[in-house]
Amino acid sequence: IGVPDPRLGEVGMAFVIPTTPDADADEIVAWAREEMANYKVPRVVEIVDALPLNATGKVLKTELRIRAQQRPS
Repeated sequence: IGVPDPRLGEVGMAFVIPTTPDADADEIVAWAREEMANYKVPRVVEIVDALPLNATGKVLKTELRIRAQQRPS
């Protein structure tokens, strides 16, 4: 999702469900820097156990945005 950034206006934030128990946010960002275009690399990564879903199984991005706003700066 997009989160506000004072310099760029908005940057990407990723909510990730890791497949290995030892995954950390820095490793995910490092992988993204190697594999993705710079503007697509998330500046913030939050490791989660599950994503909020609606009844049809779609991710509730509005809930993720609320969760992102509640993060300390």
